[in-house]
Amino acid sequence: MRYSPKLCMVLLLLSADLCHAQNLTPRAYLITPLHSNAVTLTSSYSDGSTLFDPNLPITDAKATYSAPAISYYHSLGFFGRSANIAVILPFVDGTFQGKVLGNFASTHRSGAGDLNLRFSVNLIGGPAMSMKEFRSWHQKTLVGASLLVTAPTGQYDPTQLINLGTNRWGFKPEIAVSRRWGNWILDAYGGVWLFTMNPEFFSHNNHYSGVNTLSQNPIGATEMHFSYDFKPGVWVSFDANYWYGGRLRLNGVEKPGSLLSDSRMGVTGSIRVTRHNSLKLSYSDGIYIRLGGNYRTASVAWQYSWLGRPN
Repeated sequence: MRYSPKLCMVLLLLSADLCHAQNLTPRAYLITPLHSNAVTLTSSYSDGSTLFDPNLPITDAKATYSAPAISYYHSLGFFGRSANIAVILPFVDGTFQGKVLGNFASTHRSGAGDLNLRFSVNLIGGPAMSMKEFRSWHQKTLVGASLLVTAPTGQYDPTQLINLGTNRWGFKPEIAVSRRWGNWILDAYGGVWLFTMNPEFFSHNNHYSGVNTLSQNPIGATEMHFSYDFKPGVWVSFDANYWYGGRLRLNGVEKPGSLLSDSRMGVTGSIRVTRHNSLKLSYSDGIYIRLGGNYRTASVAWQYSWLGRPN
């Protein structure tokens, strides 16, 4: 079956949602003592439909995939302010299917996604503190900033249409405010995704023997979380986000019908099991999806944390 370049360009959204999906991450800017460490193993499952420009001959597009990930977190001081670094390596195993020009097509992918690196620093309200200092500190208003980088390390074959990696760099600078009132915390984040060009998109194959380049306009992204502490280490959060932008350009030509304007809502709960171990459960669903993946996602995460060396 032959695909037009326009059709190929829009189908990229099937995989783009996996690589930098608009996550819901409550309490991402809370302060931890110096030399805090955490290793987190996450398992998530998503299924749902993928929405395209109605002028395209694509119907019944669906995806079902699991996305386990491993991450490492470490807190440090940065010019006297609380800061942290995190490294996240995702894996994806999924099936994507739909009808193109009335013909059913399905494909399966399994492998590593793009590596994520994040640096976050507190700007107001959270100095770098030892554990002793942290015990007597009480949060009021925090203002933080971060930079998330996605590196093109994921599985990618330029001859294939659906890939787990994006074959490009992504950068997301973000600023956030977190305010506590007793047991309640309100988090609000605002950032923008910036992308380099994919120099080999769906190229050197039976459909197109040359080289296609694919670029994407910035995507503005906001998040809001309202959470409640039942007791130390036990909390629940109500989450929502919205993102807009991301028009695609194939070989330098901007394509209509590729503008993202989507939103998700979810809930997250965390339970401290022991001094060093905790569990986090979350569920989210699309509430307004103009284009892209309208997925239901459930995840469970186990975290082991320690201060300095494991004990």
